[in-house]
Order: sequence, then C-alpha cells, then structure tokens
Amino acid sequence: MMYRNIFLLFLSMNMLSCSDQKKALHKNTQPNILFIAIDDLRPELGCYGSDIAISPNLDNLAKEGLLFKNAHCQQAICGPSRASLLTGYRPKSTGIFHNYLKFRDVNPNVITLPQFFKNNGYETVYTGKIFHGGDLDDEMSWSRKPAIDSMKINEIKSPVGFALEKNLKERAATKKAMVAKYGKVAKYGLAMGQAYECADVPDNTYRDGYNTELAIATMKEMLAKDKTKPFFLGLGLYKPHLNWVAPKKYWDLYDPEKIELSTQVSGPVDGAQMGLHSSFELRVRSGIPKQGPIEPELAKTLKHAYLACVSYVDAQIGKMIAALEEEGIRDNTIIIVWSDHGWHLGDMGIWGKATNYEIATRVPMMIWTPDMPKGSRGKSTDALVELIDMYPTLAELANLEKPAHLEGTSFKKLLDNPKQEWKSAVFSQFPSPALREWGAYPLRKGMRETYFGPLLKEVEGRIKEQQQEKWNREIFENSLMGYAMRTKQYRFIVWKDINKPEEPPVFVELYDHNTDPLETKNIANSNPQLIEKLMIQFNKGWKGNAPKL
Repeated sequence: MMYRNIFLLFLSMNMLSCSDQKKALHKNTQPNILFIAIDDLRPELGCYGSDIAISPNLDNLAKEGLLFKNAHCQQAICGPSRASLLTGYRPKSTGIFHNYLKFRDVNPNVITLPQFFKNNGYETVYTGKIFHGGDLDDEMSWSRKPAIDSMKINEIKSPVGFALEKNLKERAATKKAMVAKYGKVAKYGLAMGQAYECADVPDNTYRDGYNTELAIATMKEMLAKDKTKPFFLGLGLYKPHLNWVAPKKYWDLYDPEKIELSTQVSGPVDGAQMGLHSSFELRVRSGIPKQGPIEPELAKTLKHAYLACVSYVDAQIGKMIAALEEEGIRDNTIIIVWSDHGWHLGDMGIWGKATNYEIATRVPMMIWTPDMPKGSRGKSTDALVELIDMYPTLAELANLEKPAHLEGTSFKKLLDNPKQEWKSAVFSQFPSPALREWGAYPLRKGMRETYFGPLLKEVEGRIKEQQQEKWNREIFENSLMGYAMRTKQYRFIVWKDINKPEEPPVFVELYDHNTDPLETKNIANSNPQLIEKLMIQFNKGWKGNAPKL
C-alpha cells in the first residue's frame, strides 16, 4: 500500500504542468512578500487616470489587486518618509525630518518592517533602494546579501549613473568647478550633472534594470537553497528620481508634441510663502536655470524624461512579477507596490517634492494578495490610507502578531470591503520648505553665498512681506513645521513653532477639494468657523482619526 501511494503521488506530479510542480514544491505555510518601492513617483500612471503615462505592468497589477486612490506619505522627502514607513513610527516619533540623519542613531532598538519578518523566520533581503542612503545596509533588518556573484558569473557589469561619456565628463568638471568656487558647501549636492539622459543601452546599464535582474537572481538562489522558507524581498527602484536617465526605447514610447505641461504655474493664492521652495533639487543639475522660470521647451523635455523613467521602472516590475510566475510562487506571494512621495512637475510653479500639498504627499500604492476576495480584485478604494499602514497590514496578512509600537492601522479589512468607512483624516508634515536645502536640511553656513543666494533672498522677502511682525529667522529656518491634515474634503495645513507647540499657529491654510482639487486658493481667512472645527479634529491626531474598527 505504501509503495502504491508513492507511485500515485509520483504519477500525479508528472501529470502537473512544470509551473504547477513548482507551485507544489514552493508552497510555504507563510506567504512570501514582494515589497516594491519606487522613488519620487507621483500617481502618474494609466491606472490612476494619466492620459499619457505608459505603465502596462502596474496597470495590470491594479486590475488584479486593490488600488488605493487616496494614499499619503508622512513626509514628502525620501529619508523621513522611508524611516517612518519602515519603522512604523511617524516623523514626530522618529525625530527624522531631513535626509542626513540615520534612523538607528535616534531609534537604536526599533524593530523595522523587514527585521520583524526576519525575527519571524523569514529570509529578508533587498536590492536597490528600500531604506534611504546610509540606512540601506541596516544589519538588523536583513538576513542575507543579494546574489551579486551570479551577476558577475553572467558577466553583467555594475550599473552606471550616466552611460554617455560626455555626461560623465561634464559632471566631474562641474563638481570640480563648484568646489573650487564655493568650497566645502559645494559637496552637498551643488553639482549633480545633467538632469536627464537618453542613451540606446540595455535596461541593466542603469541601476533599476540591474537591480531587478539581481532581485530575480536572488529569489532563485533563495528557492534553490530552501523552497519552504518564506521570504521578504525588497526591490527598490530609483527612478523616476533625478537624474532622469532611462534607455532610449522608453523615451521613444512618447510623442513630445503630445506632452502637456501643468497649467498651474504659480502657488496658491494667499498660500503660505514658506510652503513652496525654489526647485533647488532640479536647479543643482547642469543645464537648468539657477534663477527664474523653467521655459516651456525645457519643461516639456523634463516631463518627457520623467515619463520615460516611469515606463522604465514599470517594465522592471513586469519582469519581477513574471519571474514570480515562472518560479510557480505567485500564488503564495503578497505583492505590494508604493512610492515614497509625489513630485511637482511644474505644478504650483515648482519642480520637486518637499511640500505639504497634495501633489507631493499623495502617492500611488497597490496590493495583490493570493487570497484576496474575488469581489475586491481589480477594484479601487477612496479610503484615506497612509504609507505607515503597510507595516501592520503585512504583519496581519502574514498572520503574525504586530509589534506594539506601530502608529499605523492595518488596512486588511479594506481588501474585504474597499468601500467601507475608514480613517477620517491622514497626516503629513514638512519643515518650512522655502528655507531649507533640497534634502530638507537646515541651511548650512555658506549656502547663501552660492548660486542659491539670490533665490533665498527672493523667497525670504516674500515671507517677510506676508508674515510681517511674525517673521523670525531662527523660527522660520529651523523650527517652523507645517502639519498637513487631509480629510475626505479638505487639506488643512497648520504652521507651528515646534518649540512652542501650545501657542497658536503662525499661519493656517485650507483647501476645499470638492471645489478646488488643485489647491489654487487658500480659503482659511474666509472660513473661521470651519477652521475652528478642523482644528479640533487636527488636535485629535492620528489616533483620534483612526477607523472605528
């Protein structure tokens, strides 16, 4: 009887397709997690209604999973946003408000999202950008290194920032000139090379193509070693972050004549003058005016470059998902895709992230799970959610007890019913963007003496004119924080001195998304009763606006 059962099992395995056999072999008791991060991507995708972006792979994922139409980051810049969502703490709790502070320096014992899964028996590994900068190789978070040796064996060269020799030489020469002219302060990003590049090269010439191939190789290596151990695989895509470099074939997807520019070329009427910056991040690139507007012809090229990068990363995501299917593990893998913040493409007259407005805080996010109800597949939800909610959600989806410190809310129930009532508000924040460097860092000594000097003087003059007797350089440069609360109808921004939290706000902004979705006019002064009501809601914080589960 025993031999007969073994024979029948062998026969049934041979009757399965190759893919089905892999599924049977790779089935884990815990789901795998493919955690895909995208840098600087606003909801400029077909599935979000973009009439120009070519993003078939993300569009297909949205058709199979759940798309979040109102997802928001906690701070619209890389370091603080990623520190928040990966630790489960909001920026106020992490203490991280700029790109130059490591999260372990201020939160040495926090259990990060990948560390949580590592502690629960998962193999955890990443390629590309998951944490920001100096936090990337956090030893406590990752159980193994990616399969770099496999890339070398296959003679795949390390990726480059620029493929064209002329751009490499130009960047080196510009950096040398900036350091000679401005000294040490020039090393903080004043010479970043060209803003874009179109080169006829393979995908793996640049980082995102290379890191996607590396992620696929790493996944295969993990499965070859232990087919039953679940994994948390982070694939971090750098584009569409500046510099906008993408292979020529992705540029060729777009007709420049059909690329339309933003019609919102100035900041909100009566909006906070400290709420918008002078596009510092773009202006440190070669060929970009250091003062004045970005002319339409250049603006169209820049948007073309951004769109090419969107299609480039979309293609990499398609390759990664196809690899899951080829290995037969798609049916036991949660796929979640997110961006760390949005990006102004000339909207409100600026280029970059780093504001408290909708265009910077709203992000694309979508999820696919093996056991998602059929009625939820291909749906979207208007529910207000936050990036910080991913940590508790993934813990719950894996049937693991989440850590007590988490300041987000699992949105697992939205997968069952995307239309149910959810949060009454979500929260973001950003320190006085107009008087910060482009990494959100306070102005360093000497920065005013660089080509940023005239821009800083100009914006400072506008702030002084608006704020008058409230103007105080120390406060406006170093301790003024804008706190944004987004409800279903309103964006409410409260500007406060973080050293005097009990004092009245320095300034408030209010935008009605029912009548003004582009946030063109601050209506705070004409709605005192509404301001009073929203301030009560604001003071309840994230806990007081959580869903009533």
